[in-house]
Amino acid sequence: MDNLKWWQKTLVYQIYPKSFCDSSGDGSGDLNGITEKLDYIRDLGVGAIWLTPVYVSPMVDNGYDIADYRNIAPEYGTMTDMEKLIGEAKKRGIRIVMDLVFNHTSDQHSWFKESRVDHGNCKRDWYIWRDARPDGAPPTNWRGIFGGSAWTFDEATKQYYLHTFAKEQPDLNWENPEVRNVLYEIANFWLDKGVGGFRIDAITYIKKPEEFKDLPADGPDGMSNVHVATANQPGILEFLHEFKREVFAGKDIFTVAEANGVSTEELPQWVGRNGAFDMLLEFSHMDLDMEASSLWCRPVDWKLTKLKKALSNSQRATSENGWYPAFFENHDQPRSVNKFFPYHADQKLVAKVLATVLFTLKGTPFIYEGEELGMTNIKLSSIECYDDIASKGQYEIALQEGFSRQQALEFVWNYSRDNARTPMQWTSEKHAGFTSGEPWLPVNENYDELNAKQELQDEGSVLRYYHRLAKLRQEYDILLIGSYEELLEADEQIFAYRRVLDKNKMIILCNFSGREKACNLTEIEDNGKLLISNYRDAPNLVLRAYEARVYLCEGRNPFEGCSQ
Repeated sequence: MDNLKWWQKTLVYQIYPKSFCDSSGDGSGDLNGITEKLDYIRDLGVGAIWLTPVYVSPMVDNGYDIADYRNIAPEYGTMTDMEKLIGEAKKRGIRIVMDLVFNHTSDQHSWFKESRVDHGNCKRDWYIWRDARPDGAPPTNWRGIFGGSAWTFDEATKQYYLHTFAKEQPDLNWENPEVRNVLYEIANFWLDKGVGGFRIDAITYIKKPEEFKDLPADGPDGMSNVHVATANQPGILEFLHEFKREVFAGKDIFTVAEANGVSTEELPQWVGRNGAFDMLLEFSHMDLDMEASSLWCRPVDWKLTKLKKALSNSQRATSENGWYPAFFENHDQPRSVNKFFPYHADQKLVAKVLATVLFTLKGTPFIYEGEELGMTNIKLSSIECYDDIASKGQYEIALQEGFSRQQALEFVWNYSRDNARTPMQWTSEKHAGFTSGEPWLPVNENYDELNAKQELQDEGSVLRYYHRLAKLRQEYDILLIGSYEELLEADEQIFAYRRVLDKNKMIILCNFSGREKACNLTEIEDNGKLLISNYRDAPNLVLRAYEARVYLCEGRNPFEGCSQ
């Protein structure tokens, strides 16, 4: 235990500031609102808060289009408010973790404005510019992540610029050492402010291929996903190790990178002793219902064994080298109770099933705001009601695929990022106690029965279950440093695994189905003490619909096997 670092022993709580708590009444969350809720976060057992971007931004992509990395967006407050948040969090044993968006900037950033003045400008090479084809078409057939061409033509300089995401988010040219150096300076600026680490956005896209060329079309628009063309290119690790040397090395912080496209086999190159980061947010367990092209309008069926395999592979890949950030939600994902379970399932039970897995895997649990309440997806009446730029792009793609407007809207209901961005549900009062004004995004209509105030008073609530799991993780070293061993691998209803430390073991059983299932494990029958369950009792080893249990089996070694 003594060799674990602080961030390996705690929980991380992700906040989407615009939706967390509004202290000013303008309908949008702010930094002072977060400061007001620090005690609530502390009581969850949280030791780090990851803030999605709060920098100056036109907010085309809600802050992931940054116009000034060294200043706070006025809608969130001031630098003084930021410094107060860092200081007040520190008093409670909580560190603030900033989101670094270094693949691209806003097109309103001064760097890009200079870059597009003319071909000879000193900032021209800070971005990626290319000539049109002879017929005036974009340089390649790459489709942006949000839909449409990944290239936009600039009338002033008669060239195209590359943007992996929206046209308002031009990609930086990491091949230029001046670009890398200024980005490192920005990261160090925030470390000097006292932040405790960084989540690094979309980092797999920073290295572009040596040759820009067309790829086979994967849709009726004749284009190919830019992810296939640019993600995780050879040479990217050289950039990342330089980043580590110049910013992270030797500091008492943690780094966690968003790395969609990095396989579990590649994890040792990215994290741990020889890696560039402390942790890696990879999405093998989150992309089970998506085709490789990541078009929301073509979801695919998935089985529990695929989810178990993805999680187990990540556990094994980081067992000896690196550390795993366990998560089921973030600001880019729908709510987990609806992503992993049917809408008709008992949502309190299934929220507790996911929480049980989240807290008992080896690694650091990442909780997204409202996940601890069991917050659910929202179904808005039309695409015009949505704010998310990605949802609007994917809606149009669905129409191009030949789906009806209603079908396209239903895809948005299931996959929109706005599902996770509806305001935090604090009370049963108007607008869920989030704001005294008109909220920037509609509050989920179930707030009157699903809110923090009510759940704090209900010992059977999802929130109280989170509190119990956090306490369990603090009490048992086995959950921090015990090894991971999957059980019942072929079972399509039960996710079962052991955590083992010395002669002790913990057995986790989670029924992901709405049907009961016997789970005959002799080690539990002989020597199992039930520590926590999402039901009131556990009369036998028949798991009821959406039931989760954690058992402690002490002092038996070697282990009896389990019957499958």
